[in-house]
Amino acid sequence: MLPVLEILPALKSALAANAPIALIAPPGAGKTTAIAPQLLAEPWAQVGKIILLSPRRLAARAAAERMAELAGEPVGQTIGYRTRMDSKTSSLTRIEVVTEGIFTRMLVSDPEVPGIAAVLFDEVHERSLDSDLALALTLEVREALRPDLRLVLMSATLDGAAYEAIIPGLVRLTSEGRMFPVTLRHIGNNSLIRIEDSMATAIRTALAEDSGSILAFLPGAAEIERTAERLEGRIPEDVEIHRLYGARDSADQRAAIRPAPAGRRKIVLATSIAETSITIDGVRTVIDSGLARRPRYDRAVGLTRLVTERASQAAVTQRAGRAGRTAPGVAIRLWEAGETAGRPKFDPPEILESDLTGLVLECARWGVADPQALRWLDRPPAAAVAEARNRLITMAAIDAYGRPTPHGEAIAALPLPPALGHMLVSAAVLGLAPLAARIAVIMTERGLGGRSTDLADRLRMLARDRTPRAEAARRLAERWARAAGGGNRNEGDPAQILALAFPDRVARRRGPPGAPYLMANGRAVTVQPDDPIAAAPWIAVADASGSAAGARLLLGTPIDAAAVDQQLGHSIESKAIFAFDPATGSITAETVRRLGAIVLGRSPANNPDPAQTSAALLEGVRQHGLHLLPWGETSLALRARAAFAATHGDLPSLADDLLMSDLDNWLPPLLAKKRRLDGISDAALASALEELIGWEITRRLAAFAPIMFETPAGSRHTIDYAAEGGPAVDVRVQALFGLGKHPTIADGRQPLTLRLTSPAGRPIQVTKDLPRFWSGSWADVRRELRGRYPRHPWPEDPATAPPTLRVKRPAN
Repeated sequence: MLPVLEILPALKSALAANAPIALIAPPGAGKTTAIAPQLLAEPWAQVGKIILLSPRRLAARAAAERMAELAGEPVGQTIGYRTRMDSKTSSLTRIEVVTEGIFTRMLVSDPEVPGIAAVLFDEVHERSLDSDLALALTLEVREALRPDLRLVLMSATLDGAAYEAIIPGLVRLTSEGRMFPVTLRHIGNNSLIRIEDSMATAIRTALAEDSGSILAFLPGAAEIERTAERLEGRIPEDVEIHRLYGARDSADQRAAIRPAPAGRRKIVLATSIAETSITIDGVRTVIDSGLARRPRYDRAVGLTRLVTERASQAAVTQRAGRAGRTAPGVAIRLWEAGETAGRPKFDPPEILESDLTGLVLECARWGVADPQALRWLDRPPAAAVAEARNRLITMAAIDAYGRPTPHGEAIAALPLPPALGHMLVSAAVLGLAPLAARIAVIMTERGLGGRSTDLADRLRMLARDRTPRAEAARRLAERWARAAGGGNRNEGDPAQILALAFPDRVARRRGPPGAPYLMANGRAVTVQPDDPIAAAPWIAVADASGSAAGARLLLGTPIDAAAVDQQLGHSIESKAIFAFDPATGSITAETVRRLGAIVLGRSPANNPDPAQTSAALLEGVRQHGLHLLPWGETSLALRARAAFAATHGDLPSLADDLLMSDLDNWLPPLLAKKRRLDGISDAALASALEELIGWEITRRLAAFAPIMFETPAGSRHTIDYAAEGGPAVDVRVQALFGLGKHPTIADGRQPLTLRLTSPAGRPIQVTKDLPRFWSGSWADVRRELRGRYPRHPWPEDPATAPPTLRVKRPAN
């Protein structure tokens, strides 16, 4: 008896009371294939089907086929399945295994989900985006429309507390399971050796040392194929090699899962697709590369790239468990034992790092403009939701209020990501739905049409391919084309179709053939120099992978420059661009015609907008500094006086940092109708600064730090506030005759430095104490100057003598 059946009475009792269930059972317990058939006879199940949700198409089909086999029926009668590529159901079907995305569409199409008695979420811990959305919508349905809908969450590892927080009354049931002992061996890995070489060596060693079949985990299809190449002809003749990944034909996938024929062994080279839900009979040895390839969404450019990274602790535990499903086994790990603790505990939920345009569109159709309103284990990031909403608005799938448009409903009617649905619906208007549907199936089913980077080549190869998988893909494309509105044109320009879906991925080569391309979204993409597509000046990009600095083209096709103008003319803008030259303090203006980040042409701007010119000058000063302004004597003097007043009093400064912080208030009026900074006058600068500090402060500044010093003789002299040693003034000594008190500023607190000169303007003395000068060294100065300037008066007591700027009258 399967271990999970031991908790069947408790499960049935809880479901009879309509309690939501969290069923925790380890791998091999039988939860995927045993639970649903055992519930068919329950009274509540007589109202409709039991839906079993599976995270992968392969697992959905395998689970349905296994349950049907145990029931002694062909699949499609009591037990059936539905996936995007394939389905087998009938009017007799009571248990339907479906992928999570299909169930989400069922919910949105009819939230009451008539004819469904229960929903079982299998492997719910994997936290796919479709699973999280399906659960959020199912909880709303149970609360508002179908309180009788039974709900079971099944997993080998489940965070009960997190689920209890969003599902009141959740009942946890745990099955002990049945796991045979698994011996762990860590053999390490040399980073200088390719992973397929290390894997092939480990497989050959295991074949010699261990019994049974081998399941080997590799990150992706490319590594699987290269490992298979290294094994061909170098393993015993009684050992079969099978490849197991999503792009393989269903017949190949079934063969990989089936037990090896009597007297033979098998090697199954698999991606993480074999981690859960699938039992491969006869496997005694698991060899784990410790790597996984996962999609990561680049929100800035709307591209999902595949990233190879270390598998999580939960994933490698699941993988090792595959060796102990039916007998004791061994798990060989290509890393050191101590490294396991440094791996992340779980794979991150897809909702935190995926493209959310599909989720936001389905929520809009559900009637929820803001997905945050639903109950989530992890709320979708606000930035990702906003980006998805903007993309949907751009493609006219939702309106500004987040409601789906008729175009959006047509997109959602197709089992495709919104961008591809938009492409297909838009192409149908042109009669090109069949061509667009084939492009969509190539973009969503990896490996179809070969490996060429040229979409046109892939389309030709798909048309000639007679394998079952290709036949199924063409039938799927025909269904999509009919659903999108029909049309009968399989011929046409694939670049035109791609531009409909991804106008931001149209790209132009930056140089000669082999040079990188720049996409309209600003991201660069490289094409191998020997690739025929590298000769095209323009390409439309369907898919690329890698970082923004080194993205590599995976799929695209050439597009004519004329077609870019014709098809994307509404996205091409001509804009005046203003450039500031700090060397000259001037603005140059040109009109730039561009498609996103791609510059199509430049020409001098005629009659540039004065407001934009002024704004460019302002930004130039902001970026390069106030020293670029044409400061003159008047404005510099004002700033020096303000600096003195700020240091010695309580008046505001006009220092650079303060002027920069208030730049938008005082500088723009000076820039009106100007294209050069040197067009601003010194007087205007000074006046602007006075306006900035206001009339009252300007008045107080004039009293505290006056501009001029007036002598007893009536002459006026500009005070130098930037002088070393403090404010100073140059003045002829004779103009100060009669002054017995030293002049001051700053409300009498600061003596003015007097730089005394002769009648010829030559310096004779510097003093901050005039009375002391009169009573002290004046006698020596007088003696010297009398002989040099006999026509000028040189009194013995200058403090009482009348001031004068004139020479003595000649004697009669």
